Amino acid sequence: MTLIKSISGIRGTIGGAAGDGLTPLDVVKFTSAYGSWAVKKSGIKKIVVGRDARLSGTMVNNLVIGTLQGLGIDVVDLGLSTTPTVEVAVPLEKAAGGIILTASHNPKQWNALKLLNAAGEFISDTDGKEVLDIAERSDFSYADVNDLGTVSQDDSYLQKHIDMILALPLVDVDAIAKANFKVVIDCVNSTGGIFVPALLEALGVQTIHKLFCEPDGKFPHNPEPLPENLIDLSKEVLAKRADLGIAVDPDVDRLCFVCEDGNMFGEEYTLVAVADYILKNQKGNTVSNLSSTRALRDVTERAGGEYNAAAVGEVNVVNQMKATNAIIGGEGNGGVIYPELHYGRDALAGIALFLTHLAKYGKPVSVLKSSYPNYFISKNKITLTPEMDIDSLLLKVEEKYKSQPHTTIDGLKIEFDKEWVHLRRSNTEPIIRIYSEGNSETVANNLANKIINDIKEILKLS
Repeated sequence: MTLIKSISGIRGTIGGAAGDGLTPLDVVKFTSAYGSWAVKKSGIKKIVVGRDARLSGTMVNNLVIGTLQGLGIDVVDLGLSTTPTVEVAVPLEKAAGGIILTASHNPKQWNALKLLNAAGEFISDTDGKEVLDIAERSDFSYADVNDLGTVSQDDSYLQKHIDMILALPLVDVDAIAKANFKVVIDCVNSTGGIFVPALLEALGVQTIHKLFCEPDGKFPHNPEPLPENLIDLSKEVLAKRADLGIAVDPDVDRLCFVCEDGNMFGEEYTLVAVADYILKNQKGNTVSNLSSTRALRDVTERAGGEYNAAAVGEVNVVNQMKATNAIIGGEGNGGVIYPELHYGRDALAGIALFLTHLAKYGKPVSVLKSSYPNYFISKNKITLTPEMDIDSLLLKVEEKYKSQPHTTIDGLKIEFDKEWVHLRRSNTEPIIRIYSEGNSETVANNLANKIINDIKEILKLS
């Protein structure tokens, strides 16, 4: 059993002893802490709640809503929803914040509380620590029977979210409709099965082949939208002679595509392609996290903009985007953040912008992909052990490569011309991630292996 408290929210496996997993007691404790914090922070007694379709969703939803009511907080329950939909709903509802019940790409045994502030954005690290402190001290009290919160169900935000996307100046519904795209979608039997077809139909896409679109939470494969998990989608694109395949994760904030030839467009290139389209129409800056492909930097600088990197984590990317007035940003895991709509990863907005780009480009998806700088990221990890002093380890690696351009804003990232390696402790798993990038798989793997061997040598000498 696992319970992880981090900038990414309160995430854990269902079941086990309290404190060891995301048990009902833990759900109530952290919801109580967050609800108390949100009311104190904003002075508003109203919170928006939405969830993905995973198996534990109904149970966790009932616990969260009941707890918020017990605090005297009114709840707007969106029911089956998406992370970006809850994000846009919070400010429209003038709420104190929002809770999204989803463990994102994690398998079915996981669930989580993703916590939003009154702007509909993920709470900051400072605010998150305050929530955890409130939980640790049980510094909350519940309302008496005359002051319990109310609950209202609202299923209107599917259409409201879509309408906001259609109203974006750079979304061209006519161009998409005229392109007459044939699309296959894989929504991993979660809420994307409701939201993605509705969006595509609103965009004028008439041929939609659905894979795993029943929102019953029975994930047919590992829900992370990685190539090894999208074999069925790739086969179906070929079988249906479709123009492209679209895959989202269970809470619809990550997005990736499959080319018409069945090959992966690459989740790293989702943001690159969308940014390319935005930058062709508006000069500006971009941001991604330190573990994302250099291709975004190349595309940005080619368009006359400035690229900046942020620490891993959506809230860090958003903060950097605000600081640099970026017009587009996100993460290399297929997360697109378009401030014109809201400051959150939004696969639905990404689909609309990408399809507009593809329609105007007028060539197959594989040709669009080939127009971008060709990089490969090698993703490796080292499992943490109790005797490892991670901070000391990173300092020793930094010392070894001190003559190379490097940054320590999030772990350690070292640059070697257009190649790089990034070492960081995971926010969601007990591991060190080692990401490296080069202009080929061999180059990226060789760089990763070199650093891994350096780490092994340092550990031997420690």
